[in-house]
Amino acid sequence: MKITDSAQCDTWYEALLARASEYTGVFFVGVKTTGVFCISVCRARKPKRENVEFYSNFKSALDAGYRPCKVCRPTENACSAPPFIEQALALVRLTPKVRVSDSQLREHNLSPERIRRWFLQHHGITFQAFQRMQRVNVALQELKGGRRTTDVAFDNGYESLSGFGYTCKKLTGRSPAGQPQTVLIHRFTTPLGPMFVCATERGVCLLEFVDRRMLESEFSDLQRLLRARIMAGQNAHTQRAEREIGEYFAGQRQQFSLSLDSPGSDFQRSVWAALRQLPCGETTHYQALAESLHKPTAARAVAAANGANRIAIVIPCHRVIGKDGSMTGYGGGIARKAWLLEHEKKITLRQSVS
Repeated sequence: MKITDSAQCDTWYEALLARASEYTGVFFVGVKTTGVFCISVCRARKPKRENVEFYSNFKSALDAGYRPCKVCRPTENACSAPPFIEQALALVRLTPKVRVSDSQLREHNLSPERIRRWFLQHHGITFQAFQRMQRVNVALQELKGGRRTTDVAFDNGYESLSGFGYTCKKLTGRSPAGQPQTVLIHRFTTPLGPMFVCATERGVCLLEFVDRRMLESEFSDLQRLLRARIMAGQNAHTQRAEREIGEYFAGQRQQFSLSLDSPGSDFQRSVWAALRQLPCGETTHYQALAESLHKPTAARAVAAANGANRIAIVIPCHRVIGKDGSMTGYGGGIARKAWLLEHEKKITLRQSVS
């Protein structure tokens, strides 16, 4: 949303001049003379007050036609984990089976309250809840590897089997012995904003920008269709997705080799498979997709299947445009869609020249 309150904008302009880090991600400033938007800590030369306008989120700045500043990289740095969060996560990774207490955080000059607020804002759960999910995930992976429940429970810091069982049932809905499939969710940043990746043991089942419309419905549908619970954590599929998406945004990758586990009807799967065959840098429309599937009268059904896609970029529904060449709807926003198509043109042009 564009902010028009002059007093608020004046305060933010002063923060921009001072490069105030406490305002990182609070506002995004569009510079009319250059066409870029920045965050408060940008090191670039400061524009005049009359040449800027302010937005409450970067998506609004993108929709207004501004592009991300290459100096401060606002879509990445406004949403990436700050140093104090990285420190806390490093402690978790150091001892993944042991709970990092508030007192331990304070020993490392970290504020438990500040960490809790960040996790609530960006993950919807507290830091301690995040840790519980991580520990349960480690334990469940060990159970699936054949270890005894008693050994796993005590090795992962639980004082009793009943305590381990209670935590498992609370987080996953089942006891350790009757575990359903688990979907792991991981958040990472990209040049167009943070994304969520979800994966089962078989592959990636969701990849979306965190501000995508109807994302909560997608989570609910995914849990229902897979009969699984979503928990914070990572596996080889989430890690590979983050790496390959990073390579894509860096212009180093045109095709993806991820394993996918996306539930859907046979027709939906056929549409998604056809989309994956569409080369980087090219576009299509619903009628052409329907004809490629030998169903020339199914353009509306193709459009519905396209809209039901939960794996952005990898299943490139952004490459579907209007038959007249116009930009059609996109769950991540029209501005993102335009950016992705322009990015892919640059990738293919660079590859053809080299």
